[in-house]
Amino acid sequence: MTILPDKPVPASTLQLPPGTWVTVLDCLCAHFAHVSRDQWLSRMARGRVLDLHGQPLHASTPYRTGLTVRYFREIEAERTIPFTESVLYIDENIVVADKPHFLPVTPKGRYVTQTLLARLMARLDLPQLAPLHRIDRGTAGLVMFSVNPATRALYHALFSERRIAKQYQAIAPALSHLSFPFVHRSRMVAGEPFFRMQESQGEANTETHIDVLDRGSIHWRYKLAPVTGKKHQLRVHMAALGAPIVNDDFYPSLTERDESDYSRPLKLLAAKLSFTDPVTGEPRSFSSKLSL
Repeated sequence: MTILPDKPVPASTLQLPPGTWVTVLDCLCAHFAHVSRDQWLSRMARGRVLDLHGQPLHASTPYRTGLTVRYFREIEAERTIPFTESVLYIDENIVVADKPHFLPVTPKGRYVTQTLLARLMARLDLPQLAPLHRIDRGTAGLVMFSVNPATRALYHALFSERRIAKQYQAIAPALSHLSFPFVHRSRMVAGEPFFRMQESQGEANTETHIDVLDRGSIHWRYKLAPVTGKKHQLRVHMAALGAPIVNDDFYPSLTERDESDYSRPLKLLAAKLSFTDPVTGEPRSFSSKLSL
């Protein structure tokens, strides 16, 4: 049985690539090999495949390179993630939530309803909710959302223009040979497989400030303050220094793990967000209620 959310989640978007397909349906079947033709036909019949203007696309709609297709993800027997998010703050412009480990922020892959966005949209009855940034599924902690489309660009600019201070905490092996506080800069590029990142030669495009909060005999608790916001930046930087974050399945090497295994959460927490509110001009600071 296909599981649909009680309230709709935002549509995903695909700009059709160059090709020789006859119909949009043909292109979608080729692009998403894991989704059957019958499933796409069912979605189209129920108005869940649209163009950029919200008009339904049908099985006979001609293929056109560059056509923007909006489609709603549907998952067969979606697994329930047995951890609950909390809402720390809400007003007419933003929501700040505490995300548990293992919960994705937005629909992706095997998850649609079991995402922070979908849960908050249903719980708060806010269909216009949109994430202003993202953290990994394995990372716990603060995520900020836009409530009001009219002010969304102002809050999004806080992140794109680096006008928001982000602090993380991580548990990782001791780095006794380094002096703290320490700044790590490197060039990060896409790695193999596609979902991993790696450091490479060249001008640095990432920067993380690192300090120590607690020193144990084997593991230390670190404060990580990323200046830039590359994918997996903190995980790559700590692994490169010789202190991979505890329970990291991606860095320094890839480890297979059953997605239903919740026994080893990644020891990384988005602990604090601080900024000047672009609408009110007031200083804001939010701290996660979670801990490592």
